Amino acid sequence: MNHPTSRRRFLCSTAMAGLTAAAAPALVAGRAGGVEPLPRSQTPRLRLGLAAYSFRQFFEHGNAKNGGRPSPSGKPLDMFTFVDYCAEHGCEGAELTSYFFPPEPDDAYLLRLKHHAHVRGVTLSGSAVGNVFTHPAGEKRAAAVAHVKQWIDRCALLGAPHIRVFAGEKPAEMPIEEARRNCIEALEEAGDHAARKGVFLGVENHGGIVAEADSLLAIVKGVRNPWIGINLDTGNFHTEDPYADLARCTPYAVNVQFKADMRPKGQPSAPADVARVLGILREGKYQGFVTLEYESAEDPWTGVPKWLGKLRAGIAGH
Repeated sequence: MNHPTSRRRFLCSTAMAGLTAAAAPALVAGRAGGVEPLPRSQTPRLRLGLAAYSFRQFFEHGNAKNGGRPSPSGKPLDMFTFVDYCAEHGCEGAELTSYFFPPEPDDAYLLRLKHHAHVRGVTLSGSAVGNVFTHPAGEKRAAAVAHVKQWIDRCALLGAPHIRVFAGEKPAEMPIEEARRNCIEALEEAGDHAARKGVFLGVENHGGIVAEADSLLAIVKGVRNPWIGINLDTGNFHTEDPYADLARCTPYAVNVQFKADMRPKGQPSAPADVARVLGILREGKYQGFVTLEYESAEDPWTGVPKWLGKLRAGIAGH
């Protein structure tokens, strides 16, 4: 004889399975409509991370012009020693910029790196790629989409849930509306693959057609895929009021890269107001990594620990 409680549990689990199955196609294809502000609770949750790009001059691979300079240890960095640095400096997350991986890393390399990060207690928060999505349909756009898809597969194997992508510059003589449409189409194509692999694509406010918040939001809202959002770079709006632009974009942010400097339009570069930036993220109910991407003039071996300390204090102080 079946116990009533067991029957209720069975019926409940069956109903939940049905709901999950019904939701799955929407989560993969996301074709019902454009991206909406992310559904989040009333409690913001900020996690400290560090981007490999902060030490771009010191990696063994990539950046042929400036890369490969010895670190204080006497050797260039690689992804394993960068993860070690994150662990030793109390970072929850490590953002592994794709530029600094060995050429064509195979699955064995990626799995060793995943194992190493887990043993060191560091979450692989994501990666970042270089791409241009403003090209019309054709060979150039196809190559850019294929490159992003390749890194989606790599991040899926690493267990890294986010990739920073670019929109790109507007080709000469192309109307801005056409460039935006091209970008949306490319994001939807790459985004379909990202959804199947469980990886978010965050479009960075990185000049070009997304130099200002209006254009960035128009593109992200135009993409019909819930795995697409904004990679919000706090130092990349050079507008009259970049702090206000950050606030407008925060509800769509799937990752945040914190810059130590900000440069409003017509003003010199100045240190970022950490409390103000974190306040904006909290007000927008952001939940996720605040990843330091250090690009300031001071040597990163002294500058990065300082700014990690400021962010850590700001995150803990709320």
